[in-house]
Amino acid sequence: MEDHFAASLRRLRLRVGLTQEVLAERSGVSVSTIRGLETGRRRNPQLASVRQLAAALELQPAELDELLAAATGVPEPSAVPTPRQLPASPAPFVGRNLELGRLDATSRARPGEATTVVISAIAGAGGVGKSWLALHWAHRNADRFPDGQLFVDLRGFSPDSDPMDPAVAVRGFLDALGVEPDRIPAAPHAQAALFRSLVANKRMLLVLDNAADTAQITPLLPGGDRCTVAVTSRNRLSGLITGHGAHHVSLDTLTDTEARALLAARLGTARIDAEPVAVGELVQLCGGFPLALSIIAGRAHTNPHLLLAELADELRDDALGVLDDADPAASLPAVLSLSHRALSDDEAEVLGLLAIAPGPDIGLSAAGSLTGLGRSRTRSLLRRLEQASLISLDATGRYRMHDLIRRYATTADMADDDTRTAALLRVLDFYTHTAHAAAHLLDSHREPIELAPPVPACHPQILTDIPAAMDWFEAEHRNLLAAQRTCAARALNDTAWKLAWALNDFHYRRGHRHDQLAVWQIAVDSASQLPDLGAQILTHRLLGRAHVVLGHHQEAIDALNQALALSEQQNDRALQAQAHYTLASIQPDGRQALDHARHARDLYRGLDQPIAEANALNAVGWYAALLGDHDETAREHCQAALALFQHHRDVAGQAQTLDSLGYIDHHSGHHHDAIQHYLQAISLYRELDNTFDTAETLDRLGYPHAALGQHDQARVVWREARDLYRQQGRDQEAERMERQLDQGA
Repeated sequence: MEDHFAASLRRLRLRVGLTQEVLAERSGVSVSTIRGLETGRRRNPQLASVRQLAAALELQPAELDELLAAATGVPEPSAVPTPRQLPASPAPFVGRNLELGRLDATSRARPGEATTVVISAIAGAGGVGKSWLALHWAHRNADRFPDGQLFVDLRGFSPDSDPMDPAVAVRGFLDALGVEPDRIPAAPHAQAALFRSLVANKRMLLVLDNAADTAQITPLLPGGDRCTVAVTSRNRLSGLITGHGAHHVSLDTLTDTEARALLAARLGTARIDAEPVAVGELVQLCGGFPLALSIIAGRAHTNPHLLLAELADELRDDALGVLDDADPAASLPAVLSLSHRALSDDEAEVLGLLAIAPGPDIGLSAAGSLTGLGRSRTRSLLRRLEQASLISLDATGRYRMHDLIRRYATTADMADDDTRTAALLRVLDFYTHTAHAAAHLLDSHREPIELAPPVPACHPQILTDIPAAMDWFEAEHRNLLAAQRTCAARALNDTAWKLAWALNDFHYRRGHRHDQLAVWQIAVDSASQLPDLGAQILTHRLLGRAHVVLGHHQEAIDALNQALALSEQQNDRALQAQAHYTLASIQPDGRQALDHARHARDLYRGLDQPIAEANALNAVGWYAALLGDHDETAREHCQAALALFQHHRDVAGQAQTLDSLGYIDHHSGHHHDAIQHYLQAISLYRELDNTFDTAETLDRLGYPHAALGQHDQARVVWREARDLYRQQGRDQEAERMERQLDQGA
């Protein structure tokens, strides 16, 4: 091989007409070294010297390859087969069109630019299909890499070995490239340099699968600008992204459609079509995890007489047991345990605590109370769990955990019982105290309830105004519902009904009628376990109100009569007044409704509860107006209510009463006044972010517009009312608006 190198160097020097002395001057390589290389007396030429000589000789890339190959002892290209190391393409492969498109886009140079190395770091949890994606893409694009494809499993998360030393991977690549063993340097750094030299100008694909960290990858990166590298890892490899310009491709679970397609490809469409309900449940229980779906498909394939419904039953009862297997590569618990083993003790404990947190996601403030570590330390640990692909961070800054990872984390020994119990109490206190403060912002005139101080290391979130409170309720809504269910399950009855109290105004303003009913049903059951009669009266009354909004008249009457009976037993005038006030809203007979409203008004007088009295006055005016008494009782009572609300700066009460006055004006023929009152009410409702009442007042506003011949204005407000009704799931009201629009104003 030395003779071949010597002959090549001599031929290239003579071709450009240089003496050894001139070549030495231009290259910086000594004359004696050049002479020794050309005679073959100097063995094992340094690759750095070879590159210096090549630059001085102005060699073309192909000539440089030839000279390097001769220097390293690589056989002639014809004698070394092009490496094609890719394992078989996964089959079946479904979906992932977005990710495949991103890989295509990042691996192709833009027109007019030189081809550069592209590192696509494909990250995702164990079992989510990273290797499948990388191999499918690699096979689909193999023709773009005529100089070969190199593959190595770096065993970053292996059940039976440590991560592969990158030097071992480099040595394997040198063997694949045909370097003779006696020409491979002893030092790992020299081997890496030789590898980079050999692939520098080749159009090759390197697939580095299952990497542990950036340090494992760096020695395997080519030194030229023509190779493409695809890296898969459960970690985000942020060092690779920031230090080497890698393109990150995050891999999530399959969509429901893709999951069904995977099962159909494995089991056949006939079997899938025969049990559509069971297939839907399997898809839901597997949560789009490709490995889980493949395990299920394998079970069904090897048991052709097994009903998919039976498999779904097993999976529902014991998901991790069904998805376990003696082969670690085909066991979801085994795959997840490898990620668990890579965590520090603090990271593992936080993962275990996140798994018991109520609700589908969690914000940083709630997580800080859950862990008891505060925001800064918690953020750091959450970032590490995200980088390990065990949780995800969405665009709104909320952390999520896949249901199967959650199940694994609750069963793994990540935190002891006392630690979990303390953490759960902290996060429940966080939700309860923050929700209570938010509810006070929504209605500062509402009769308050008392909470015990938050437990140590719980830090409720500070909210400053109505928009912040509504935004917080929106973000935490499902978590608050889950928190209440958790309280009920753990017999934390006082907290359970107080969470319903805190959610009441938000549910009303957003039209969450069914959620409102659900939380008050839990609240009634929880309060019944307490000696607090006042809590029992309040929960029955507001349960009745929740039934009213849904049109459940008999259920509402039963709940409100129970509240009235308890309040009379307590001989509490205020509680009796509240019950009468709510009973008025469910009476089919208008005169009975007016009688209840008057009872409430009379009971509130003398109690020094001006806001409650104003509510009763407005109710008397409203029900009188419904009976046709527009100019005396109705207007007089509503104007008195408005004066009280304005004096005490109760914005919600003002809006309700302005709406009542708009109704009175319209039905007494004062359409211009009606429009002004309705517009004022709508402005205040929007200030309160109350879309429920905004929709109803917009609905009513259209009629005085129509009465004045302002048909375009009527259509505008009715369209907005229709859209708000639809957003709130109030289909009957939306359809009524649609019919009104079809009929014309």
